[in-house]
Amino acid sequence: MQLDYYVNTLGKSLKQKYGGRVRKLSIDGDFTCPNRDGTLGRGGCTFCSIDSFADKKAAEYSVSEQIQQRKLELKHQDIRYLAYFQAYTNTHAEVDYLRNLYFQALNQPDIIGLCVGTRPDCLNSAVLALLADIRSSGKEVWLEIGLQSAKNETLKKINRGHDFSCYQQAAKTIAQYELQLCCHLILGLPGEHYADYKNTLHKVLETGVQGLKLHPLHVVENSPMARTWRANRLSTLTQEEYVGAAASLIQLTPKNIIYHRVTAQARPKTLVAPQWCGNKWQPIVAITKKLHETGGQGSRL
Repeated sequence: MQLDYYVNTLGKSLKQKYGGRVRKLSIDGDFTCPNRDGTLGRGGCTFCSIDSFADKKAAEYSVSEQIQQRKLELKHQDIRYLAYFQAYTNTHAEVDYLRNLYFQALNQPDIIGLCVGTRPDCLNSAVLALLADIRSSGKEVWLEIGLQSAKNETLKKINRGHDFSCYQQAAKTIAQYELQLCCHLILGLPGEHYADYKNTLHKVLETGVQGLKLHPLHVVENSPMARTWRANRLSTLTQEEYVGAAASLIQLTPKNIIYHRVTAQARPKTLVAPQWCGNKWQPIVAITKKLHETGGQGSRL
């Protein structure tokens, strides 16, 4: 059993579009976050620690050097790539700086486009116009927006720094520029349950989106949540709970929506809890089995 038999995955979608395998290469553009540097707020989101998913030494190298290193790590041949600007907020700079950075990646061999991770409150017309121009030139472009939840109470609790209406406005503006939007959602945030996840999915789909990412909440070192967890004031989902919720949300998602990810993992040295989030393959296998048994994407619409 393979996940993309039951889910419209990004890998499957890109293979159909480009006639071969396409992989993401994670790039660190040495950005910060407006919710950390005082532009919009201080402290950042309570779940966030960059060390959990990015190598902080990567930014010491140029974009081209990082791409070459990632290619060597993947050890693939006859494959194309998306440059994934992942760490922190990758539109949080002047547009000329962004143009230079993005084209350093696009000018590398076998790079067919960009994935740009950012926030709904860190997009302006100049940045969107730049990305729209890149897409109109024939490149693949995805804006990956961290929303996490549509519940304003939760967004405030995790110090997200924006509300759901901010995301809605950003999504509508992105659509006007004809850019592809992938929305990130976290399952297991404090005080949330399956009904909240389902409501968030419904609102995101209603607003308009082309891609989704699902993540289990995992507690990582150097995050405010790590202190809360160690004080026994935070619980996390079991793998079984996450798999059940993720499978159900996938079944409630129209088949045309592209899933970029159905789970996530933290770097082993940074993971505090739950320990099952140290290996993404176990939940992927379990989600695939669940979908095989109960129905794939869109089967509960």
